Amino acid sequence: MNTNVTDAGPFEKLLTLQVAEADLEVAKTQAARRMSRDLMIKGFRPGKAPRRIVEATVGSERLRSEAIDDLLPSLVADALREVDVRPAVPPQVENMKDIETGLEVEVKIITWPVLDHVPAYDGLEIEVSPPQPTGEELERQLTRLRDQFSDLEDVDRPAIEGDFVSINLSATRNGETVEEAAANDLLYEVGSGSFVDGLDKELPGSTTGTIVKFEAPLPTGFGDLAGQEVTMQVLVKAVKQKVLPDLTDEWAAEVTEFSTVDELRNELSKQIEDVKRGIARNELQTGVLEALLAEIDVLVPEAIIDAEMENTLHRLAHQLEGQGITIADYLRVTGQDQQVFVDDLRNQADRNVRTDLLLEAVADARGLEASPEELDEVVVALAGQAGRDVEEYRAEFTESVREKAVMGDILKRKALEVLLESAVPVDVSGNRIDLSTPEDDNEEIVET
Repeated sequence: MNTNVTDAGPFEKLLTLQVAEADLEVAKTQAARRMSRDLMIKGFRPGKAPRRIVEATVGSERLRSEAIDDLLPSLVADALREVDVRPAVPPQVENMKDIETGLEVEVKIITWPVLDHVPAYDGLEIEVSPPQPTGEELERQLTRLRDQFSDLEDVDRPAIEGDFVSINLSATRNGETVEEAAANDLLYEVGSGSFVDGLDKELPGSTTGTIVKFEAPLPTGFGDLAGQEVTMQVLVKAVKQKVLPDLTDEWAAEVTEFSTVDELRNELSKQIEDVKRGIARNELQTGVLEALLAEIDVLVPEAIIDAEMENTLHRLAHQLEGQGITIADYLRVTGQDQQVFVDDLRNQADRNVRTDLLLEAVADARGLEASPEELDEVVVALAGQAGRDVEEYRAEFTESVREKAVMGDILKRKALEVLLESAVPVDVSGNRIDLSTPEDDNEEIVET
């Protein structure tokens, strides 16, 4: 096979392959064997018909076309390795013609852009939220915990938001009772918005014995009746307020694993700080990437962005499919315009591609490598996810193109770690913030 590569644009190359007729003949024989498995040819079992019979059945042009389709992927892959060209998207056949010695095929290759320089990232200051919990945050968390153990007591006053009311409900539509919407002794939290629209508007200010009527659509959950307008009648039988337990050492010891309120506060404070530290680290990552991407001026071929858009859409569709939701359902529920959704998808795809280019450039500049141990750790994890034997999966994996993709992911992860370690998280006043944890400090000590 003769191979030639020429430049066809800033990020395009034209790969010309000349396939010998002998290679095509071998491919025809293999294609005939494959096709014969699906053909019902009188006198022959599936897969046993000779090539000449298959060719007579499907036609010589179709057999040749099938042979070429089978042969080209491996030939193109071999040619790309030979000329050391890495395509950014699947190669596309541009032209194909018969020649005296066989077949000539022209394949368009879209290549990855390369950054001409890596933006300066050492000491880059990024504003993040301080991880230390405030007094208000701690008190809110304590109140939530006490709320879980609260009691309800009757009160002789109008209901306010946050109170609970014991109510009887009935509904009519066109003068007929809607049995599905009737309920007695329903305990409802005023302001929760958890039942019929309009209920939270009518209940505040009501007292024991109050009867209110209003028009409202039945909510989702009423089957065919959902969305239909009904006349609701509500009888308030009792108003109850929530009473939180006193914050004492005795209560803390009774309902938690801690002996005192101080111990409980300390633990809640640590939990809040862990959550806020995670948020701050995400802010640091987002800030670093946004700052560096703003410094990158590189033209990304539309074909690469289109491919990334397709991948992103596929991942979203797969996630939604697991929840029994289609893309159309997702747009309807979120209230998104289809064109706005597509534009956002393109912007995200463009950002993803530029981020990959940045991280690859950092990995290359720093001489980062993916160790065999790191690669094997991923292989073991993937084998477990697939429910496969590790050794069998490893043997297949090392012979596939996926190995390079995984190695690339490892390098990009390492490059991101380099960027985050080089950045300086600061608060709104420019004071440096320490986002490390005691566990991080211990790891450093052990490594030393």
